Amino acid sequence: MPTDANKQEKKQLRKQHKHGTKEKGRRKQRRRILPIWLRIIIVLFLSALALLVGLIVGYGVIGDGNPLDALDWSTWERIWNLITKTQ
Repeated sequence: MPTDANKQEKKQLRKQHKHGTKEKGRRKQRRRILPIWLRIIIVLFLSALALLVGLIVGYGVIGDGNPLDALDWSTWERIWNLITKTQ
């Protein structure tokens, strides 16, 4: 048989549960340090930077060429011509 203390404890828990669900709707929204549009720009910038570093390392170190030639347009024209076999 439940005692009065147990009944009051259960009553208190139900009360807290009811108030807890109502407070969720009134919860203060989290303020972001960086807005989403800025995060997208940062990700795009870092991706482009990683691409350039990868091109320089791949062409210069692995390919035994001049690393800055990887950024030259004529290099990419020559590579494209080799791939498509046009002259």
